[in-house]
Amino acid sequence: MVEQGDDTGAAGTEPELSYEESREELNNVVRRLESGGLSLKDSLALWERGEELARVCEQWLEGARAKLAAAMDERQGDASEDGDAPF
Repeated sequence: MVEQGDDTGAAGTEPELSYEESREELNNVVRRLESGGLSLKDSLALWERGEELARVCEQWLEGARAKLAAAMDERQGDASEDGDAPF
């Protein structure tokens, strides 16, 4: 998972992008690929960048899911210990 405190990308050469920045750049990559007119070399480079951005987005989402699951598990544990769960 990409940690928010880590300021380097997978290659260690660029700052980490937030989920929103990664998603926006991925949208731009898709638009450029769909518009056509690129050389094969440029298309492949864009495709690879898109794959990297998709991985970053997925890592952010996986982290968010894990935090949500942990919070829900903790809440359920607290409710069962108290015996007076609201639902």
